[in-house]
Amino acid sequence: MNDNNFLSSGMVDPVEMLPGVHRRTMVTTDDMMLVEITLDKGAVVPMHRHANHQVGYVISGEIELTIDGVVRVCKPGDSYAMPGNVDHRALAVTDCLVIDIFAPPREDYR
Repeated sequence: MNDNNFLSSGMVDPVEMLPGVHRRTMVTTDDMMLVEITLDKGAVVPMHRHANHQVGYVISGEIELTIDGVVRVCKPGDSYAMPGNVDHRALAVTDCLVIDIFAPPREDYR
């Protein structure tokens, strides 16, 4: 273990993915990646899919997720899972902060 195994969000500049949606790619291993995502109220991540498995946890706010046709509003303390190649989208009901983990890591998020 060395200092490269630790990272503070203040050390990572946010990247705007879409209007009102920003990510900070945090720690990454060969097998997985942890990403901090902030969404402004009303921001939308349109329906999409990727080969990576994705799990997430809502830190703050409310986010409406559609996963494989099922719609749920997730609140702080809620978690979710998206198998690879499953259609999903997100709508920020309020300003929100979520943590997503991707396996394997998303090359486009490095």
